[in-house]
Amino acid sequence: MAASSTSFRVLPGFGLSLGYTLGYLSLIVLIPLAAVFFKAGSLGFEHFWDAATSPRVLASYRLSFGASLIAAAINAVFGLLLAWVLVRYSFPGKRLVDALVDLPFALPTAVAGIALTALYAKNGWVGSVLEPLGIKVAFTPLGVLVALVFIGLPFVVRTVQPILEDLDTEYEEAAVSLGASRWQAFQHVVFPTLFPALLTGFALAFARAVGEYGSVIFIAGNIPMVSEITPLMIITKLEQYDYAGATAVAVVMLIFSFILLLIINGLQAWTAKRTGRAR
Repeated sequence: MAASSTSFRVLPGFGLSLGYTLGYLSLIVLIPLAAVFFKAGSLGFEHFWDAATSPRVLASYRLSFGASLIAAAINAVFGLLLAWVLVRYSFPGKRLVDALVDLPFALPTAVAGIALTALYAKNGWVGSVLEPLGIKVAFTPLGVLVALVFIGLPFVVRTVQPILEDLDTEYEEAAVSLGASRWQAFQHVVFPTLFPALLTGFALAFARAVGEYGSVIFIAGNIPMVSEITPLMIITKLEQYDYAGATAVAVVMLIFSFILLLIINGLQAWTAKRTGRAR
């Protein structure tokens, strides 16, 4: 009997699954995004440019993107250190610290913003110590940076931690036995393996910080031209019934987010190729 030419699929119903996936993606993601671009396109280039590049909006771009970049860089450094400690060392309360890393994920953003404001206000536990030193955190761009560091740290830790857990320490020991110092072993053996994951965590933390709203508006103070973030500008325009202006600002952020997603996907593919997991 001739062998059947019909291919065997482990998961049946591929056509139905694909159709449901595309339909769900269209209804939840693609159609709303297309509506945003359509609404912004109805403005005309001149009005779109005026709405997206007004002085207050440009100031919010500088704060949102600049603070997000700095916060992601800080998280890349301290997230790597925290992941290293959690993987390589044993100490009392390790499980508790490991669980606390996910606190920004579980905590509602508004609650996180109120808690940070209470801590870093002039009469707060941390703010009362920093205020005599001339360091004001709450209701300043520095407060925005603190909030973005808080919400972005888990992305780096949880991206780097699995790679560290899978990394065999025998390679480091072999490098040390051949005369390399601990720093040289880390620099030439460990870090090249961690670097793609670290970049991915950096990009994820950056993307999350750019669009963050709830945990930032309380500690930012929302002072015009000083501590207004871009998501707040969108909400403000919506409250003023300036839907076209809000969509113009949203389109700028969406385009930037698309670029970030493209970079993240490229980094993930690069990581998979380096680790031999590419499909």
